[in-house]
Amino acid sequence: MRVNAALYSAACILAFIGIAHSYLGERYLLSRLSRHGDLSKVFRNPVFVFRVMRLAWHITSIAWLGFAALLVLIAHRPVTSEGIGTAIGIVFLLHSAASLIFARGKHLSWLLFLAVAALVIYAVRT
Repeated sequence: MRVNAALYSAACILAFIGIAHSYLGERYLLSRLSRHGDLSKVFRNPVFVFRVMRLAWHITSIAWLGFAALLVLIAHRPVTSEGIGTAIGIVFLLHSAASLIFARGKHLSWLLFLAVAALVIYAVRT
């Protein structure tokens, strides 16, 4: 198998896994947990805990999509630090957005993810 075909195949598999993970997790796990899970017995603020669980679930999917993007970049040699850094920065921008959306800004990871994204993009573009 040619190297590029292997990288594209791996990227497609990762993209499929990321999309399937978010969709199936939302449909079969998170939605049921939000309706039937009694987190109030374990946590003082079950709504916030559930939002953080949803955030963690989807951030994993975003990371896999980011790895797929990196594999595509590697297939297009020569790989540059600007390309890799930009892809990483975009992944962390998406992490920041997911944190803002799913945890409604109450989980401060959004701020740290945004800082990482800005610093990486600045570093590779300067």
